[in-house]
Amino acid sequence: MERVSDPADEFSFLAAQAADAGLDGPLPHAERVSMQLADGRTLSGVAYGWEDAAPGPAVTFLHGAGLNAHTWDTVVLGTGAPALALDLPGHGDSSWRDDAAYVARVLAPDVASALERWTDRPQVVVGHSLGGLTAAALAASRPDLIEELVIVDITPGVDPDGGPSELRAFFAGPTDWASRDELVDRALSFGLGGGSREKVARGVFFNSRVRDDGRVEWKHHFARLAADAAADPSSASDARRRQDAVGALLGANGWEDLAEVRAPITLVTGTRGFVTDTDAAHFRERLPAAALVSIPSGHNVQEEAPLELAALVRDHLRQ
Repeated sequence: MERVSDPADEFSFLAAQAADAGLDGPLPHAERVSMQLADGRTLSGVAYGWEDAAPGPAVTFLHGAGLNAHTWDTVVLGTGAPALALDLPGHGDSSWRDDAAYVARVLAPDVASALERWTDRPQVVVGHSLGGLTAAALAASRPDLIEELVIVDITPGVDPDGGPSELRAFFAGPTDWASRDELVDRALSFGLGGGSREKVARGVFFNSRVRDDGRVEWKHHFARLAADAAADPSSASDARRRQDAVGALLGANGWEDLAEVRAPITLVTGTRGFVTDTDAAHFRERLPAAALVSIPSGHNVQEEAPLELAALVRDHLRQ
């Protein structure tokens, strides 16, 4: 069995991902892109099917909390269009924020900087969970950058960092490891990653890094924040209070942002995801012009039903 600790390039998995999805044809050119923001932080992403010249991407993807740009790989392959997938601040190869302010209105200006740098036309922006709320804040503040908005399994008021208690316990474990194989074993023991060691290994590879001392750590900031809170009860209590306050503010701001969006909006929900029937009905009531689509899936629709989501994105790119 191939071990995830073996040397690999971040794009070496694309052929296997395409084969798993039953996709034929040549793979798109893919490369890592990065830029320095005004405050010195780095914002990173993955360019699929285009290079640093016209024509640029037609669609931009924003991932959810604790994920990274590669969560969209199979969707991008199925869409077949030039695409940009960003690592949001605090995730992937993008810098962590010193203030840990990972909320939509704080993240949106960084995304706007990326679109100004790497796109040459208004984008169909597809955002999952925290990325969906960030896309709404972006569309409200920078309508010139947005062609259409596709929000995946999130509505204002739904906790973008929510999920089963097992997932929170998983990230609240040790902050570093001897090898990526240990992380794969831990993920499988928690029932994460769909049960396939190969798929879990890919996810761990994309979401971890090897430090100079040889230890492995998660790339995203949330694991460190969760571990710090678990280690310090008073810190955990303060963190819960802050989360409650941020959640209330996020709910209000999210609806305000969506009310300002002039681009077409589609809400995609997973039948087993975070958005309940009540949430979806509230969304339809507040945004009657928006389209609602349900896909058989859990919260991570882009990983559980990537071809169905890719077909929806293709339809929007043809409009």
